[in-house]
Amino acid sequence: MDVADIPGVPEWLPDYLREDGIEQLYPPQTEAVERGVTEGENLVAAVPTASGKTLIAALAMLASVKRGGKALYIVPLRALASEKEDEFAEFEAYGLDVGVSTGNYESDGGWLADKDIVVATSEKVDSLVRNDAPWLDDLSCVVADEVHLVDDDERGPTLEVTLAKLRSLNPHLQLVALSATIGNADELAEWLDAALVDTDWRPIELRKGVHYGDAAHLEDGNQQPVPVRSNEDQPAAIVRDTLADDGSTLVFVNSRRNAEAAARRLATTTDEFLTGEEEDRLADIADRIRDVSDTDTSEDLAEAVERGAAFHHAGLTRQHRTLVEEAFRDRLLKVVSATPTLAAGVNTPSRRVVVRDWRRYDGSVGGMQPLSVLEVHQMMGRAGRPGRDPYGEAFLLAKSHDELDELFERYVWAEPEPVRSKLAAEPALRTHILATVSSGFARSREGLLEFLEGTLYAEQTTARDRLETVTDEVIDYLEMNDFLERDGETLEATGIGHTVSRLYLDPMSAAEILDGLRDAQHPTALGLYHLVSRTPDMYELYLRSGDEEEYTMAAYERESELLGRAPSEFEERFEDWLSALKTAKLLEDWASETDEERLTDRYDVGPGDIRGKVDTAQWLLGAAESLSSERNLGVGNAVREARMRVEHGVRSELVDLAGVRSVGRKRARRLYAAGIETRAQLREADKSVVLAALRGRQKTAETVLENAGHPEPSMSTVEAADLSDQPGSGANGTTAADRATTTETEDTDTEDQSSLGDF
Repeated sequence: MDVADIPGVPEWLPDYLREDGIEQLYPPQTEAVERGVTEGENLVAAVPTASGKTLIAALAMLASVKRGGKALYIVPLRALASEKEDEFAEFEAYGLDVGVSTGNYESDGGWLADKDIVVATSEKVDSLVRNDAPWLDDLSCVVADEVHLVDDDERGPTLEVTLAKLRSLNPHLQLVALSATIGNADELAEWLDAALVDTDWRPIELRKGVHYGDAAHLEDGNQQPVPVRSNEDQPAAIVRDTLADDGSTLVFVNSRRNAEAAARRLATTTDEFLTGEEEDRLADIADRIRDVSDTDTSEDLAEAVERGAAFHHAGLTRQHRTLVEEAFRDRLLKVVSATPTLAAGVNTPSRRVVVRDWRRYDGSVGGMQPLSVLEVHQMMGRAGRPGRDPYGEAFLLAKSHDELDELFERYVWAEPEPVRSKLAAEPALRTHILATVSSGFARSREGLLEFLEGTLYAEQTTARDRLETVTDEVIDYLEMNDFLERDGETLEATGIGHTVSRLYLDPMSAAEILDGLRDAQHPTALGLYHLVSRTPDMYELYLRSGDEEEYTMAAYERESELLGRAPSEFEERFEDWLSALKTAKLLEDWASETDEERLTDRYDVGPGDIRGKVDTAQWLLGAAESLSSERNLGVGNAVREARMRVEHGVRSELVDLAGVRSVGRKRARRLYAAGIETRAQLREADKSVVLAALRGRQKTAETVLENAGHPEPSMSTVEAADLSDQPGSGANGTTAADRATTTETEDTDTEDQSSLGDF
């Protein structure tokens, strides 16, 4: 279909598409238009990666806005939200307004009311529904990206319930669901009352196969020589062969450590293919990576990047991952070794994909388990970018002829599994049943069951009695914990139930927090960190070999600080209690200004893990503040201080100072050491002292003073004071000079000196 023939879209769109090199729609896009996607019809598009799903979504949204409506684009990941915002921001040149929202789960997002297109995660949209965001009633088109993730144990139920609620809010809503090729796209289409576009078509060929010996064995029966030299493993041979044809490679492995080790090895292959210009640009990116955090992980990543390789996993910070993704898209990085998280929608195509590890550890069974066909096909689908690659190739790796045959049968020739709803699990229903009652979608047991009939779970099961049983168990739990009240057939959320739903808490987390705070007299920071760390909403750190003895000792030594009833060593939940204590100790160390490098080494985590724990603790402690206030427990001040300490990563005396934008933990400690102890003192401080404390960086000092409200922040004529003889006025009786270096590592102007969280 010629772009000029697309019905229902804005007049400027054909020229916009032609400027982007698009004269004709791809076949899946044409089929979507023929099925009414630009005329308000529901659609499920199950098509491979790089086959134009995003344009199908854009056509639906732009047509909807042209009709006077408002569009919402739901993504599974924050990184994907930022990526899509950048894409859709181009429409602003034509008068549209685009907004993105991924955090602050207590907000109704009122500022989004005037946006034509909103991009948000499914969790954020769920929270907007719970907080009665009035502009949701104005939605005319909703796009659900990566909708096959309803099959995900963690995120799936939220996406499923959110779509059901949005359809309930507006029965005339157009719903466009985008998916990878799956085994039961027809079921999804039936659930959503949608037309179906289900195709394997790709704009460029994807050749799948298995590398064995010195050749890639392809699915069409052909073999392609890819010899392995004596000093190489299979991934290195494939990377070298790909680079000889000016291509890039993604290598998927099953753990973070394997990703880092693979990047180190593959860097010895990539570095000889770099031009001088590429080396210079990669050196600059490596410096920016080092600026993100002072950790071994950051340094290891930077060293690999300088040589044209990188690793990518959840232990990296958001800034690390963004820098790697951008450099790989620009083909500066020649290879990235990654855990499967990179296959989940982020735009990182390559010439070739290598699935090195097709098994991964599964804690639920205590051993290695094969990846699903859908996951492997998602990874393989990253191969080949239209306009850049003449083809895409994706290989699994076999060590024997028997394994070669097994991999063809298990993955290459296999169809992806059907996606199945995970809603019937009690943890998911616990959260969503309370929210459904609290937000008024159901006011009785029958109303709940009727609402749940609109979910994929109801579509896929005939065992209504199973859903009824779990629903009754959850209602009983919520009533027992005073989150719901029953009056005959009527269900109503209590005041605390409304608060829990609005705060986006798992009710079991709320019950744990309330129980711990109820008898707390003077809770310490560690006690509060331990309390939130043992809730279902916090992913605890694992206990390594030797940890059990260490943290058992710590539990006894600091028993008086830990809130709630401690289990005995013989109870099953004692190990979880210790895991929560390890997590709490990490948070306590962070809030005591321990260097990030020491934390990553001490707890065997990445900088991204630290920041994830900080984000979650900050959110949960904020919720604990609200719950404490709701129940008049009298510990709000202690909870608030613990929250602010973990937010900024500082001791108590720095909380006020670190809260000034652009100050943060390291600069706050230097300012404090120089005798500037509060925001008010900073506002009236001697500028020469501020400049000296901030290591003579004029621009930084001006920004800090401006944010503090200093009447004259300019540093144009200021010289740094000599602080070497200044008496100390801070904690522990140390001198100013001593304390200025107590927690220091190297500081840079590009360092993120504010809160590490973007929750």
